[in-house]
Amino acid sequence: MQVAVGNVSAGRQKMVCLYWVLFLLVLPSSWAVSYKHGDNVTLYVNKVGPYHNPQETYHYYTLPVCRPDEVHHKSLSLGEVLDGDRMAQSLYHIGFRENVEKKTLCQLTLSEKQVDQLREAIEELYYFEFVVDEIPIWGFVGYMEESGFLPHSHKVGLWTHLDFNIEYNGDSVIFANVSVKDVKPMPLEEGGGLVVGGVGVGGAVGGGITITHTYSVHWFESPLPYARRGERLRDHSFFPKTLEIHWLSIINSLVLVVLLLGFVIIILMRVLKNDFARYNVEEEGRCDDPDQGDNGWKIIHTDVFRFPPYKSLLCAVLGVGAQFLTLATAIIVMALLGMFNVHRHGAINSAAIVLYALTSCVSGYVSCGFYTQIHGERWVWNIILTSSLFSAPLFLTWSVVNSVHWWSGSTQALPASTVLLLLGAWILVGFPLTVIGGIVGKNRAGSFQAPCRTRNIARQIPTQPWYKHATVHMAIGGFLPFSAISVELYYIFATVWGREHYTLYGILLCVFAILLSVGACISVALTYFLLSGEDYRWWWRSVLSAGSTGLFIFVYSVFYYRNRSSMSGLVQSAEFFGYSLLTALVFSLMLGTVSFWASLTFIRYIYRSLKMD
Repeated sequence: MQVAVGNVSAGRQKMVCLYWVLFLLVLPSSWAVSYKHGDNVTLYVNKVGPYHNPQETYHYYTLPVCRPDEVHHKSLSLGEVLDGDRMAQSLYHIGFRENVEKKTLCQLTLSEKQVDQLREAIEELYYFEFVVDEIPIWGFVGYMEESGFLPHSHKVGLWTHLDFNIEYNGDSVIFANVSVKDVKPMPLEEGGGLVVGGVGVGGAVGGGITITHTYSVHWFESPLPYARRGERLRDHSFFPKTLEIHWLSIINSLVLVVLLLGFVIIILMRVLKNDFARYNVEEEGRCDDPDQGDNGWKIIHTDVFRFPPYKSLLCAVLGVGAQFLTLATAIIVMALLGMFNVHRHGAINSAAIVLYALTSCVSGYVSCGFYTQIHGERWVWNIILTSSLFSAPLFLTWSVVNSVHWWSGSTQALPASTVLLLLGAWILVGFPLTVIGGIVGKNRAGSFQAPCRTRNIARQIPTQPWYKHATVHMAIGGFLPFSAISVELYYIFATVWGREHYTLYGILLCVFAILLSVGACISVALTYFLLSGEDYRWWWRSVLSAGSTGLFIFVYSVFYYRNRSSMSGLVQSAEFFGYSLLTALVFSLMLGTVSFWASLTFIRYIYRSLKMD
């Protein structure tokens, strides 16, 4: 017994340690660093990539640039690694509050192949990202100019001099950026090119060129305190800022949604009131055949609570949907409380992974609890199905996308250590919590509480008109929730797949609530129309009706890729469409869960309100 207790205690200690490791990974790096005059301010080089392909990034040192003899990388958080960051020390020497003018960084002799590599990067609008005191600095690798038709002019130049402008307050760094305002680019013409006036000087050597890289550092005092330096980052950005508070679009969506919900609620209440009055009067005057004179949804009261096929899969969908509802709400609330640095996506990525692992208990509890209520017997299989319903497609998609990144040499390819960490988080935290939640849900599950008895023999379902088929219901039930979020969806896509920073979390919370409300109301209306046609197969239909919103979201993602973005190439396309499919699956699971519980609550209400023996 003592050995068993000791093993349990050791297991709990390991679990607690792993929780703390995951929690520390989600913490953003927000501690203020104090400097003295002349202290070294480390500049890390990070990554480069095509401007129009945000997820296609490569290590900065893959380009023929100045680099130390031995590259030392900075230790990164989980979120930074997932964001494709690969920070490494550079040759730039920056002293706190020490101005530097045109200091030589290094001199490089480039081969013709290396010149072609730089030229190709500049033609693809490669940008670079440096990091100074957790402040990202962006700039273009070079300059390209296209002019004229006949004759056609195509000029490509490399920035060989960078001006760093750094703002400080007291002993802290507030802001930093890089400028090439008064610098002439060094031409990279076909065949090697020649050097013209400018800071970078060089000459042709065997088909290549010799380049001298220089830099300047200028310090400026800022009145902004360190605690508010995020405002400076928000007001000045290398990338275009198009995300403004779009009140008109939001108000328009709110008005349409309120009118829609009001219409559905009023119509249903009036129709139900008439149904209750008619059915209860018929019940009082009935004497012999209990089904004589009945029609509509009352006549199927002995079949409406007949349990559906594929019970385990249905419960797994409900469990994972409840998990993602909890996860999405937690992420939005944490963002509203200012727990994330919106200028770096690493914190949100880390939080999503940690919360996904910790909320696995929700999926197990909901799935196994409801599975027990509807007389499911294979509860172990139900827990396994619940734990793999999303994780299996996620792993498959990630394997394909990560393989493409690995093949192309992108920094978005996760290193083996990160893969093992994520796998360990799922094996040691996610799956055990799913099992624990499933056991608790199974033991605490009560009866199903159906207000009507179910006959042993199922009633024959009459032929349904075309507008009551599942495809039509899915089209209606998916389009209306999608229309409620279509405006906000563009801004979310522009943030995830573009360069903008999303900060309107209050509006996002409102839109999320609107989405769930519309999905619930539409599901109730479609379920009523289904039952009115004496069709009691509402279980899966209610999940698919609002769950089909995910299909509309994926179709919109295709539209966004073709008409609202400049993304191209195999790497970016694999990333975009792979994770767009997962996003559509997540929305289908969340809205399908809300739709099902709304329909079940509605059906219990109407059949409980009838006067039946």
